[in-house]
Amino acid sequence: MEQQFEFIKEYKALYQPKTTPAIVDVPEMTFFSVDGKGNPNEPDGAYSKAVGLLYALSYTVRMSDKGGAKLPGFFPYKVAPLEGFWQLAGGEPGVDYNNKDKFEWTSVIRQPEFVDETVLDWACEQVRKKKGLDTSRARLVRYCEGLCVQMMHIGPYDAEPASVAKMDAFLLENGYRNDLGARRHHEIYLGDPSKSAPERLKTVLRHPVTKV
Repeated sequence: MEQQFEFIKEYKALYQPKTTPAIVDVPEMTFFSVDGKGNPNEPDGAYSKAVGLLYALSYTVRMSDKGGAKLPGFFPYKVAPLEGFWQLAGGEPGVDYNNKDKFEWTSVIRQPEFVDETVLDWACEQVRKKKGLDTSRARLVRYCEGLCVQMMHIGPYDAEPASVAKMDAFLLENGYRNDLGARRHHEIYLGDPSKSAPERLKTVLRHPVTKV
């Protein structure tokens, strides 16, 4: 069986935190990215289309060797999990789960370091031709998130405020404060809501912080 690099296994501190808050320094990473606004639960809405585009591009790159393409630096790997950066309309920090229509979001999937603008352009062309998708919103970004607090949230997305409260209490007790506003509420989705019961979903919650 083909050996694959797996982000989740190789970077356990970033993708497999405990269910209690901890501080982590997040390095620069490369992402495919799509920006948008509105309720992520809207059927066939902007969010679901963004997620579909991100997966289409990511799997096109991952399976490029099967189709005969020779991308410089390519190696076998498992596509990384979907992630999202969230805030409220107008740049208001944090999220309000009772006002999802006001969400502003950036959905991302991490890419291996060999992925650059040339690879994105190639993947966009392939996805346009083979799947007929509009790829104009896709971007390649390199982002260093820096100092953050994070924990594993187990349960439905709408129950996340309880975990966020634990992170806020941890910051207060340990001499940190939230840096939301300059940076955003971050979620990494390790479960599939279409296949897992809500109470079993695993989501990494991450907030930017600064030392007081």
